[in-house]
Amino acid sequence: MRLNLRNPALAISLLLCLAVCLAVPRELSAQHTVRYRLIELTLGGPISHEPTDENGGRALDNAGVVSSYADTTLPDPFAPFCFEEDCLVAHTFRWRHGRMTDLGSLVDGVTSSAASLNDRGWTIGASETGIIDPNGSPQFHATLWTEKRIIDLGVVPGGSDSLGVTINNAGQAVGISNNGVDDPFSPFGVQVKTFLWEKGNLRDIGTLGGPDAQPGPGCDNQRSEIIVGASYTSFTPNETTGIPTQDPFLWDNGKMTDLGTLGGSAGFAQCANNRLQVIGTSSLAMHPAACLTGEAGCHAYLWQRGAMNDLGTLGGDNSEALWINDAGEIAGSADLSETGLHHAVRWKEGQILDLGTLSGDPCSRSKAINARGQIVGLSSDCSNPLRAFLWEEGGPMIDLNTVIPQGSGLQLTFAFNINDRGEILAKSDLGHVVLLVPCDEGRGDCVSELAAPGLSIFPFSRTGVEQQLTTRDAMRVWRERFTAWQAKIGAETR
Repeated sequence: MRLNLRNPALAISLLLCLAVCLAVPRELSAQHTVRYRLIELTLGGPISHEPTDENGGRALDNAGVVSSYADTTLPDPFAPFCFEEDCLVAHTFRWRHGRMTDLGSLVDGVTSSAASLNDRGWTIGASETGIIDPNGSPQFHATLWTEKRIIDLGVVPGGSDSLGVTINNAGQAVGISNNGVDDPFSPFGVQVKTFLWEKGNLRDIGTLGGPDAQPGPGCDNQRSEIIVGASYTSFTPNETTGIPTQDPFLWDNGKMTDLGTLGGSAGFAQCANNRLQVIGTSSLAMHPAACLTGEAGCHAYLWQRGAMNDLGTLGGDNSEALWINDAGEIAGSADLSETGLHHAVRWKEGQILDLGTLSGDPCSRSKAINARGQIVGLSSDCSNPLRAFLWEEGGPMIDLNTVIPQGSGLQLTFAFNINDRGEILAKSDLGHVVLLVPCDEGRGDCVSELAAPGLSIFPFSRTGVEQQLTTRDAMRVWRERFTAWQAKIGAETR
């Protein structure tokens, strides 16, 4: 089997699939005494977005700072071929201590997006530069927003476009960049490299022997000089996939280690914790391309101390591991023996625990876990997210819609981040990112709020580039190329 999408491990998920709401049984929340203040995070436009990879992207730190991106009210200058479907410019934002700040973009009037933030409140993502790249598409550069600067991280030698992926507390930023070298295995037609940026210096970290390497979303890892991801191991394509073998890697202080696979020819490393335990997915030997084709035999794994362990399933074909905390507890999902059904799970000390679903829903998925072992995710109809959940030790799942202020008018469809204070980021049916903060009804602070747009971050130091117009054909090519960056697991992972 040959694939049309040559490298789906490069996952950039920019749009949310919304779902209808279901009635919520109130008894599910009876054991849960904590309620939440609800804060809608917008920049005045109709939609606010989860980070560019909602499966493992960190948009909420342990101080309660949020950074993601949202629509403004500005029209997209490239309409009708717009970056977002509503043809509005989106900007990266930072919410801190009740204040919403528009972090802007590298030049005025274009879109920027956020991928992750560190505990210093620095955000990594990408911004349009206002010029057209050699392929006739609007150019993107990896961008870092610090406290007082917007920094264009640039590209590797020979490259034109880049994207930021993760940022640690040391200020080391990780991203991807093309290098202009022809590559038949890349969806962009040129090689894609993983880079590490620090204090103005950007370096290509190399590969496992093939043309391309791409980093994982990182989750909550804040260790310096640590990167995980996937890399081609050669330039020779496999007959089953049409691309070279793709193995997960751990890059540790300048050394890249091939983590191997569970017997297949395709694997990916998602995140590492501070103990250097690595999670990801790998194809099994029976279907060596399963993690690329969607066939049976793509399993979650835990790699530690030089060994990769298959985390298994709930009797079905596939599983995924999306987040790991420093205790080694893992949040993800696994297929049941019944065709088409999957449940949120937690792995702890090698044991899998089925977290179930919310009442009436056939499927669920875990998205994130904090240091306290609290897990958030979604309960679904097996294709579309319906209700956001919180799970705590002892269970069962809590429908987050039952513990937010009544009359908010929102249905929370999925939750994707939870910090160590128990604050939660979720998405609503209106398309807004929502912050849930534990509150005390006795103090009267369990209310719904709309975070009004605050002051722009400007005038801050930022990169200036020449403005250039584009054509409809160029925008069509750009949109097609960006479509190829959709999440590797697809809409069902929501």
